[in-house]
Amino acid sequence: MTSQSAVVSALWHPLGVNGSCIVTVTEDAIVRVWELSTTDRWSFDRPTLAVDLKKLADGVSLEQDFSASASGINKGFSPDSFEMEVASACFASRGSGGWSPMTLWVAMREGDVYALCPLLPERWAPPPALIPSLSVSIVAKVANLEDDPEVPEQSKLLSQQQLAWMSDLDNQDPFIVEAPIGQPPTEVYTRPLKPGKVPKLQGPFDFELAPEESEDELDNMLTDIFVIGPKLDAEELMSGEDEDLEVDDTYQEGLSAGVICLLSSSGRVTICLDLDGVEAEWLPSGKSKYRKFVDMSDPPSLLTFHVLDTLKPEEIYEGSWPMFSHDVSSRYSFFTTHASGISFISLSPWVFRLESELQGNAGPGADFRIDLLVKGQNSIRERLITEDISAEAEPLPLAACVAIRDPDLGYFLLSASSHGPIALNFEIPDDEPEAPRSRSPTYEAESEPQPLLLCPPRPVYQPSPALGLRSALPDFVEKLRHSKYKRLINEPVRLSPATLGIFTDAHKVLSEETHRLGTAAAELFRRCHKLQLDLRDQIARANEVAYRIEALVGDDELNDCMGPVGGNAGLEKRINDAKRRQQDLLERFEKLKRKASRGGARGRELSDKEKVWIEEVSALSEAVLSSENADQPSNDSKATKPWQRFEEVKTLKEELVEHAREVGEEAEGDSNGAIGSKVNVPSEIRRQKVKQVMVLLERETALIEGAKGRLERLSLA
Repeated sequence: MTSQSAVVSALWHPLGVNGSCIVTVTEDAIVRVWELSTTDRWSFDRPTLAVDLKKLADGVSLEQDFSASASGINKGFSPDSFEMEVASACFASRGSGGWSPMTLWVAMREGDVYALCPLLPERWAPPPALIPSLSVSIVAKVANLEDDPEVPEQSKLLSQQQLAWMSDLDNQDPFIVEAPIGQPPTEVYTRPLKPGKVPKLQGPFDFELAPEESEDELDNMLTDIFVIGPKLDAEELMSGEDEDLEVDDTYQEGLSAGVICLLSSSGRVTICLDLDGVEAEWLPSGKSKYRKFVDMSDPPSLLTFHVLDTLKPEEIYEGSWPMFSHDVSSRYSFFTTHASGISFISLSPWVFRLESELQGNAGPGADFRIDLLVKGQNSIRERLITEDISAEAEPLPLAACVAIRDPDLGYFLLSASSHGPIALNFEIPDDEPEAPRSRSPTYEAESEPQPLLLCPPRPVYQPSPALGLRSALPDFVEKLRHSKYKRLINEPVRLSPATLGIFTDAHKVLSEETHRLGTAAAELFRRCHKLQLDLRDQIARANEVAYRIEALVGDDELNDCMGPVGGNAGLEKRINDAKRRQQDLLERFEKLKRKASRGGARGRELSDKEKVWIEEVSALSEAVLSSENADQPSNDSKATKPWQRFEEVKTLKEELVEHAREVGEEAEGDSNGAIGSKVNVPSEIRRQKVKQVMVLLERETALIEGAKGRLERLSLA
């Protein structure tokens, strides 16, 4: 028995030394940092840091005592105990940029969100790019704010505190700790003493563009929080440096702003963007002149980007407590587990598009495109597992799922219910190479034959848990034996109010059990009927395959001399016939090849008929097509070549067309309707003459084209 509040979140600190630091958050807003050591048993009994968030929310200086009370929880009522009832807490991933790995996000049950930065253990191990990135940003910030008179004093105080914190860190010499086998050694730093070990509690955050408050109270009751840190820009950080930092490519892609996802009791997922970014903040010292600026600071804000619903109205009930689970394949995808099933949500479709718009690389019209991203349903939302809760008096919740990806086990999702474990296997994406399996040095890869699948595999039938549940009727009878109605069990049945009450209670127990058994039996009957249909389908597919094999091999043939010929002999005969036909084709090809080689330049001379035919073709070519000596005068002045006639016709055509156009322009130019003085020919006669000229031109063109086509065919022959 203990009087302490329950633990709502237990998190491994991302910057702990080899996974030795765990952070617990209790229901009454107490944050404890435990640095566990197998050689020190006291490390499991006493935390190295304990902070009461209710005290920290009202704090004004660093000298105050924000530690948790050792006498237990306060039994009296206070607004803080109601408004700061913790629902869940979360850290961003270790490789995130900025202050994200050391920022603890806390979601309150009533809907408020707080941030605690920096929350560090006494000994912590940062990734290689964390300290350089923070150092560059802090130095640049101090240089920009010191000389600007318009910057408020609070911002200058914050920059000086961050500079003091970074200076304390730069003066340290990290010591090396051996990492597990297969990993590089770890550099361990000590938590800076200045400005202080307890940071300022930032919040509650204001939600910009938040949806209207729902009438359903469960829409506003938070149950879990999931944080995706901003990306790390290693190229900009190491620009001009000769050395390169070893940073995972996963954390260099995505959004330059943090993403905070909130989950409510009704299954509503609210996706918010932290565009300003959470930075380290501390309370001023008691003697500082900036104490008056603590209450004057504006509250931080989050921008509401999307709101998704993962549950149907009939699946929502008061005791529901949905949970987030991260995905191992992408940091911008996650799972939500609730009593009705498990859903998958991916933010990848809009994250990279939004990043390009925020960086200003997409050109004009960015506001319109961002508006489309906000209003469109771009996130992927898919229900993976659905539990049937219609037959249950009270829904049985699923355990929060976990995604596992292992070279030997594969990529799958694991959860559990009161009836047993639940697993769902996923296919590895095509764009990601499959991790090689560990094999022994003597293993040799062999091509294993794949079995022939006559029909697609069907899911394995899982019997309903109701078939294996123990009946509640014996317990009901046992309770009657120890109740005031125990004497009625051994007596004959008599009509009385007591007997009616016993039968009514027994009917409730039996009706619930028979309903569950009837539902399970009906499902079993449907499965059996489906099994018969599948069996018939398999038989039909097997007959089809047998028919194809029989058509390929052929029926048994009866030979008078040799007797019956089997299927193998018939198949061999067909193969031999195909080989023989192939050999005949090769022999014919070789004969044609030898004949063509003999008919070359060293063959026989042309005959007289062939010579006459060549001369005729040459004469026809000169008559139809213009040759090189076309400009030379011809001996026969009366003879006109067809190509010359064609050129003359083309010239006449151009002249007539030009003359007709001029006449038409002159006729249109006469606005008074007077007949032109130059042309007195009626329009009908002109149209007839032009029509005759066009017919003659088409006839001549057809003759020339026909002669050209014939000459080309002769040349090809």
